[in-house]
Amino acid sequence: MAFFEARGIVKRFANHLALDKVDIDVPRNSIYGLLGPNGAGKTTLIRIINRITGPDEGQLILDGHPLRSADIRNIGYLPEERGLYKKMKVGEQAIYLARLKGLSRNDALKQLKYWFEKFEIQPWWDKKVEELSKGMAQKVQFIVTILHEPSLLIFDEPFSGFDPINANLLKEEILRLKEKGATIIFSTHNMSSVEELCDHITLINNGKAMIEGPTEEVRKNYRQNLVSIDFSGKADTVEKILKDRFELHKFEAINSHYSALVKTGEDQSLNQVLEAIIGHCHIHGCQELLPSMNDVFIQVVNQQKQSSQKQQRS
Repeated sequence: MAFFEARGIVKRFANHLALDKVDIDVPRNSIYGLLGPNGAGKTTLIRIINRITGPDEGQLILDGHPLRSADIRNIGYLPEERGLYKKMKVGEQAIYLARLKGLSRNDALKQLKYWFEKFEIQPWWDKKVEELSKGMAQKVQFIVTILHEPSLLIFDEPFSGFDPINANLLKEEILRLKEKGATIIFSTHNMSSVEELCDHITLINNGKAMIEGPTEEVRKNYRQNLVSIDFSGKADTVEKILKDRFELHKFEAINSHYSALVKTGEDQSLNQVLEAIIGHCHIHGCQELLPSMNDVFIQVVNQQKQSSQKQQRS
């Protein structure tokens, strides 16, 4: 059973349909990616989950029961738009936000000390928020989001404002939170982060859920039957066989080896490619090339765009 479910979520703003009967199923103790271009409806769905706004239709279910106001205490939310008070001191604000989430002052101080040292921002404790860089402010907000150890964490574009080193630090912390039992939903444009972190994804475009499922399964569903082969031996013979029997996309010499990129037909397999050339070369490596999540993202968005254009013309 899913830890969190959204069923038939509809949200309209004036004449704009922001969400059109969106369903998601977030498995317990998973990292779940919400993908989509700007304006797709991701942030609207996240705001509905957090009860910042309500759906026009549909139901939200958390751990087997309809989402209630009291459940918000078990949700940690890091919004894309940063919400720290610029004139407050960093430490004072962190304690204030921790107290709002139910921690005592002593517990808040103890945990904040640990996290500020871990994220190397302890020298900023008595500085005003307005003195922080965007990345520093993001660290503070991440800390107060996770401090009360909620069972469901929601991050909206969590890597915005981070350099590669700090983005990697954040990824490591997200993986640790999962290991400790948290269920995590995050919205991002960073497709490499999706492949590194996400067990499941939903791709939303124009308010509709276009794809939903395990990340690797989604990639396999959009495979293009491309295989890569690294070999040494009779290059001319192998090249001719690959051209005659398959669709040869690339063939090149790399040091003492050769590399070939081959597209097989729907009724052909990697094994058939290997069987065709094995007597003429020594195989050093081979693999099926799955599309990246970035490739899938672009393909699905473009397909929907083309379909919409056809409907408008007809």
